Amino acid sequence: MIQISVVVITLNEEKNLARCLDSVKNVADEIIIVDSLSTDNTVAIAHRYHAKVIQRAFTGYGDQKNFADLQATNDWILSLDADEALSPALEQSILEVKKTPQYNAYLMPRLTNYCGKWIKHGGWYPDKKLRLFDRTKGTWKSANIHEYWQLDNTAESTGLLKGDLLHYSYYTIADHVSVISKFTEISAREAAMNNKDCSLLKIWIGPKWNFITNYLFRLGFMDGYYGYIVCKLSAYATMVKYIKTKQYAQLKREGKF
Repeated sequence: MIQISVVVITLNEEKNLARCLDSVKNVADEIIIVDSLSTDNTVAIAHRYHAKVIQRAFTGYGDQKNFADLQATNDWILSLDADEALSPALEQSILEVKKTPQYNAYLMPRLTNYCGKWIKHGGWYPDKKLRLFDRTKGTWKSANIHEYWQLDNTAESTGLLKGDLLHYSYYTIADHVSVISKFTEISAREAAMNNKDCSLLKIWIGPKWNFITNYLFRLGFMDGYYGYIVCKLSAYATMVKYIKTKQYAQLKREGKF
């Protein structure tokens, strides 16, 4: 039987962390928390679960997670965000993997809770994430946003676990808008640094096509009011990212970026 280290990076996660750690108590052989200097009760909550806590300034999602994985005693890592938790079915799947792993890495479907509503359409589900893996077989990629864990030998196959990874993403619409502002800023700056630009046509068409795709083709309308809000804000995020990219591309050409 393998042993699993549950690894979580945190920053001011007192609202979420206890739920996350409660959900892994039957699968975790140790818990590692790498905290980015939280100012709330995050660290105190982590200690209540007998976690090993390392304080480290944030250096980017991919880099922070690679560092966190190296702090574990075990090679098998279950990497979670603080706002995630295992469903009972996913817990059972992981317990089966502990007996005899068939793969070096496992995907799991992620189901997102948005303002109290589980979102099952609009491209949000199944949002498969690779979160259980043998750390000696791969690494986290990307230093900014949209980090992902990748096998060194990309020809290797990965398993798919039954059960959902429950994602408690946004408690309010204001939370979502705030995150859009943060992540579109990072994405747009990175795009401009890579010499990307956006035409007016792309700015006009892109958000509209994003909404049509998610709300109609991906059945976002089946999630009711919050399904509409999710699709509308996704389209809004596309527009904001494009107009920021265009602005930063212009500033770069003028030597001001």
